[in-house]
Amino acid sequence: MRFTSLIVELVRARPRLMFWIVSLLMASLWLAVPLLLYRSPPGDVALLLTYGREYPLGTPLGPPLAFWLADIAFRLAGNNIFGVYVLAQICLVVMLWALFLLARAIVGGQQAVIAILLTATVAVFSFPGVEFGPDVLARPLWALLLLHAWRIAGQGRRNAWFALSIEAGLLLLTSPAAIVLLALVVIFLVCTERGRRAFTSLDPLFALLVIAALALPHLVWLLRNDALAVPQIPTLADMDDRGRLLAALFGGLVLSLAGTGSLMVLNSSRLARNPEEAPLIFRPRVDRFAKQFVFFFALAPAIAGSLISALFGFDQVFGGAGVALAMSGLAFTIAAGDLIYLRRQKFLRTVWLMIVLAPAAGVIAQTLVQPWTEAGEVRTAIPAGEMGRFFSENYQRRTNQPLRAVAGDPDFTPLIGFAAPSRPHVFFDAEPARSPWIDAARFNVSGGIVVWRAADTAGTPPADVLKRFPGIAAEVPQSFKRLVDGRQPPLRVGWAIVRPKGP
Repeated sequence: MRFTSLIVELVRARPRLMFWIVSLLMASLWLAVPLLLYRSPPGDVALLLTYGREYPLGTPLGPPLAFWLADIAFRLAGNNIFGVYVLAQICLVVMLWALFLLARAIVGGQQAVIAILLTATVAVFSFPGVEFGPDVLARPLWALLLLHAWRIAGQGRRNAWFALSIEAGLLLLTSPAAIVLLALVVIFLVCTERGRRAFTSLDPLFALLVIAALALPHLVWLLRNDALAVPQIPTLADMDDRGRLLAALFGGLVLSLAGTGSLMVLNSSRLARNPEEAPLIFRPRVDRFAKQFVFFFALAPAIAGSLISALFGFDQVFGGAGVALAMSGLAFTIAAGDLIYLRRQKFLRTVWLMIVLAPAAGVIAQTLVQPWTEAGEVRTAIPAGEMGRFFSENYQRRTNQPLRAVAGDPDFTPLIGFAAPSRPHVFFDAEPARSPWIDAARFNVSGGIVVWRAADTAGTPPADVLKRFPGIAAEVPQSFKRLVDGRQPPLRVGWAIVRPKGP
């Protein structure tokens, strides 16, 4: 007797419902992890909020849109980092939704769910998206752009040009890789007959005007700040190292597909006792143009991103792994054929769930175990909220004014900058060019807090801090308790007040 699980029936009868179950499960998982474990945001999120607070037209880290949205989300959540975590998961859900619509248009609703399930196994290992930033924001924009590119070229819907132009413009305001990604779209359309047909109206011209209007402010900023310089091209002597870097980057992308590959191997007919009794998921026939579209955008961004990163010595795939692997789930689904048999359903369901949960379990283990080893400090265990409240309250108590600026240790200042209730400016005093909104003169007039990692119980300022802020009087260093201290030395922060000199 053929057994069909409830999940398979949902895939067949309610593919949209199954999509929402999967996507919201992933979003909830990666929203719960930082809320339960992180006392300070991961990666460069604090730095993102530092720049976002100033609303620049450009930053040393890239175009400004992700920085603006992070600050807006932070403020809407009541100056709480929860808003930024929610924004990251919204990006994940929107990306999966756009990919689901694209897959449904090509392989039908049932196999579109299979494509999303496979994409989820890639996402959790290569781009779970807890750390919101330009790469995370680029993923939904890239997925939406591919969806509307398909509607233009694959379905002949001219009204999709407007949506594509908006997405392309926003992508240019998000990621430095946008130009390469848009070039790949143009190359594909120009090299295919149906793609060239899409350029036979005035819609592409109007789309180009919209893109230019959206990207113009950032372009002006780039020109004014001489930020259009191309990174240095390696010499012949560096080619060996760059070749190894290329192999490492592209190999990392291939390794990210291990979860998807293992599911396909486990679903093989050779491993099933009665393969003919397995339920199947049917799709309509996929034409040649659709296959070209899917396989091109499954391979080209990964290859181009790896090559560019290797050429210029970047340590990550240009554009991010999320963009490079966005179409991998749909590509695997098309490669599987018109009929997909779901063999060993219970076992596959268990393996898929383990794959999805494994990275979250790894984060939990790292947070709780690493402090007991010699592997270094867990940055997300630093109590940013307590630090922000302590320094803000003490400054206001001493000066009767809200804390307006913080300087000193570049690891601590962004944390205090977003966690303090007054949202002070962050002054990178060691590299003033990183904080053009404030300089040493303005800092000394407005006043603020200077912080450093204290090496002793006296809180003696480091020599470089004393050189930049002569005459500061060090206060008694404050100790903060991490989420797990383990074998690490106490977290002592030395600090000094620069009193305001203005009215």
